[in-house]
Amino acid sequence: QVQLVESGGGLVQAGGSLRLSCVASGRTFSGYATGWFRQAPGKEREFVAAISWSGISTYYAESMKGRFTISRNNAKDTVYLQMNSLKPEDTAVYYCAARRFVSAQAALISQYDYWGQGTQVTVSS
Repeated sequence: QVQLVESGGGLVQAGGSLRLSCVASGRTFSGYATGWFRQAPGKEREFVAAISWSGISTYYAESMKGRFTISRNNAKDTVYLQMNSLKPEDTAVYYCAARRFVSAQAALISQYDYWGQGTQVTVSS
């Protein structure tokens, strides 16, 4: 079992930046690709970005490209999501998820095996 804990959310003005972190604990994180999803009030959970176990490959939702960057530090069992030029429509609960495959090419909720509890990001206009 892998436990995931997100942090770094908060309130930020439009145009600002936040860096989310996702720390894994429990069994080894080795070999797990990791992704970020988000869910806004009244909307379905949507894919944001994913990164392969090695960190070499990344995969983004089209609307996130250029503003969001996913990265990881396997020595710290941590995955990051750097979010720049934030917009009010980025307001959501952001979730970290891990899958028992090394590939980052996974944008479906069903492709992930472990989930964190989420961290709230609120962008004011």
